[in-house]
Amino acid sequence: MDFELSAEHRMIRDSVREFCEEEIAPIAQEVENEHRFPAEVFEELGELDMMGVPISEEYGGLGGDQLMYALVTEELGRVSGGIGLSYAAHVSLGSKPIELFGTEEQKERWLTPLASGEAMAAWALTEPGSGSDASDMDTMAEKDGDEYVLNGTKQFITNASVAGSVLVKAVTDPGEGYDGISTFIVDPEDDGFEVTTVWDKMGLNCSPTCEISLDDVRIPEDRLLGEEGEGWKQTMKTLDGGRISIAALSTGLAQGAYEAAKQYSGEREQFGQPISKFDAIRDKVVDMYRKTERARLLTHKAAVRYDAGESVTTESALAKLDASEAAREVAEDAVQVLGGYGYTEDFAPQRFYRDAKLMEIGEGTSEIQHLVLGRQLGL
Repeated sequence: MDFELSAEHRMIRDSVREFCEEEIAPIAQEVENEHRFPAEVFEELGELDMMGVPISEEYGGLGGDQLMYALVTEELGRVSGGIGLSYAAHVSLGSKPIELFGTEEQKERWLTPLASGEAMAAWALTEPGSGSDASDMDTMAEKDGDEYVLNGTKQFITNASVAGSVLVKAVTDPGEGYDGISTFIVDPEDDGFEVTTVWDKMGLNCSPTCEISLDDVRIPEDRLLGEEGEGWKQTMKTLDGGRISIAALSTGLAQGAYEAAKQYSGEREQFGQPISKFDAIRDKVVDMYRKTERARLLTHKAAVRYDAGESVTTESALAKLDASEAAREVAEDAVQVLGGYGYTEDFAPQRFYRDAKLMEIGEGTSEIQHLVLGRQLGL
């Protein structure tokens, strides 16, 4: 095993880190307070060729691997959980499935603008009544000649209000259960598509989370992604990669919180010495470092195995479970280390703390990750 990153991976990580420090960190709290999607940041990421890191160069991407993508996502999360979340949803959920399951025509028409940064992507799976049983959906897609007619409501959809395309899961055969679900490429300009709500949230408010309504949305049959009935298998494959990205984002949140606590504890003095010299604070910061490193190792292991073409259901679930909990725990400890200052918006830990909680919910709750891992272990 080689734990050293390649020169190319380090170069990409360092260039993104520099961009984050110069362009994102100064506005991270501002865009959160304003509940504003920072389109200019994503335009600049597109100019850096970062909007399609794991997408083939043939379709406008960087042609990198999952590990490189994880490194970029971590760096974004290190300064802004909201920007990192919109980025991860764009790449893993809204773009990658088109490369994995789309036709050449679909890739040229829909994937290229996403990978090049000309447009944002979204993925619509969850519904108001589905919760953790994402397969329990009421959105229907009925065939009518050479078109499909979509009707339903999707809930908690990241990027829907700023997207150039949305991958929508819908039932095409109600009697087939999992095998009756299909995926469709929907253009937000299609008649009958409407973003009905943009939610105000506990955190991550620069990343739009939406409810969308599909009211007799007619789309041509060439917008079906893959074949009818393949939607759930596509979802499982997509989530294997998506959970790695959430693990990476969580690791970034933990890293940012750890760095803030470490810096503050070395500068803040009480009783004539830095508070990092007191056992209670030192041990807390050491534990923060330990949890962050553990999360990173699990994330990189899952990414490397994904790149090797191996099944990563176990590794991605484990990385997502551990890293998301580490993000919340480390961020909470960072607030505690900073004391009263940690509770103010003048310092980042309060934002990391609020952002981290979603990591234990999105793309499968921690409880679902335990279920997945239990099944993988034969329990």
